[in-house]
Amino acid sequence: MKLVIVWKEESDRASEVREWLRDFEHDVGPGKIESIDPETKEGDNFAETYDVVEYPTILAIDSNGKVLQMWRGVPMPQIEKVAYWASNE
Repeated sequence: MKLVIVWKEESDRASEVREWLRDFEHDVGPGKIESIDPETKEGDNFAETYDVVEYPTILAIDSNGKVLQMWRGVPMPQIEKVAYWASNE
């Protein structure tokens, strides 16, 4: 199981995402969610593969690459809802 957040560092929502990530890591633990910038080549490929068109987007992905859960845009999801997927690694 892998948790990924796709977001743009230089956006109107960046401070909201940074705050959410800080709270998530405080509550769940560091390294439980991977951050991807869609404006990099790797990030663009990831976004295209998983049809990410809105930022921020959080995905819970199984070991076969299948998306099990996705949260798009704002407001950011409740940390508890995303943390559930972090505990199912």
